[in-house]
Amino acid sequence: MDSFTDIFSKPELTKQDILQMLLSDGENRSKLFAKASEVKEKYVGNVVYFRGLIEFSNICSKNCFYCGIRKGNRKVKRYNLPDEQIIEAARFAFESNYGSVVLQGGEIEGEAFTTRIENLLRKIKEVSGGKLGITLSVGEQSPEVYRRWYEAGAHRYLLRIESSNRDLYYRIHPGDETHRFERRLQALYDLREAGYQVGTGVMIGLPFQTSEHLAEDLLFMKKLDIDMCGMGPYIEHADTPLWQYRGQLLPLDERFDLALKMIAILRILMKDINIASATALQAIDPIGREKALKIGANIIMPNITPGQYRNDYKLYENKPCTDEEASDCKNCLEARIHMSGNKIGFDEWGDSKHFSKRIE
Repeated sequence: MDSFTDIFSKPELTKQDILQMLLSDGENRSKLFAKASEVKEKYVGNVVYFRGLIEFSNICSKNCFYCGIRKGNRKVKRYNLPDEQIIEAARFAFESNYGSVVLQGGEIEGEAFTTRIENLLRKIKEVSGGKLGITLSVGEQSPEVYRRWYEAGAHRYLLRIESSNRDLYYRIHPGDETHRFERRLQALYDLREAGYQVGTGVMIGLPFQTSEHLAEDLLFMKKLDIDMCGMGPYIEHADTPLWQYRGQLLPLDERFDLALKMIAILRILMKDINIASATALQAIDPIGREKALKIGANIIMPNITPGQYRNDYKLYENKPCTDEEASDCKNCLEARIHMSGNKIGFDEWGDSKHFSKRIE
């Protein structure tokens, strides 16, 4: 065995091991992807689970420097889906045997917002006879709010840290009370305490970001003992403060390759968690999501937001599938997943095996 392959047999990966994999190319890169694919097949199988994505609102209280729907972007056409349309989208997911939905929106706090989400959760459970699994991705909230939503029917929560390095975090967020790194981190522990399957993730290829930062991100997720991960390449947006640093970014194809390596390494590092194949991958490579499924990812989030709103939930440039309806997305993804050598776990929640073992 060569020294690179020796890494795969180590019981624990060090930061240096991860860096070696992140910087791999040629034959070693191929070995990394082959190992990740092998681990995926052994621990989670070649089954892909659908999470019908409902981007229900682009109204946000945050001003993150990378995000197209940041509060300070006055060029955004703001929208807030009526509850009836959200329920109809969930009904489509249920009737299409997706198994689960994701409610994702801008980060808002307050009793009116809390109650609205609580009522939506109960209605979605009602229209699906309790059969649809529900993931939330609506940002930082109080422990009490997390508990209320869990009791109303949500059981998974994605809260991306975006960078686990405090200094880098503040280079991509305002340094004010609304964007505190410590609060974001504490929210992940609060979610665990409330009973959720907890997910986080980072952007890959940010300005000011180094390979060491990414290696530390992976070790952070391992230490946090997450149940699921959603991460993808950073794609710049013209109406954000980070746009001014676009000349310092890695080329898109290198950011894409780095994102694939991050997915592969995380699969090796945390063998039985759920890993999403991010839509941002497809924004760079037409078969980007399929490539991620081959080397470690096992979750796909078909967009079931009504078509007329999709282009307004634009976190980054060149977002794919904004001109499609939910049924178009469904048919396209089914064909793509079968072509990638995977099968679809229809009508299943597809919960994290890691979570199931952790609570035994």
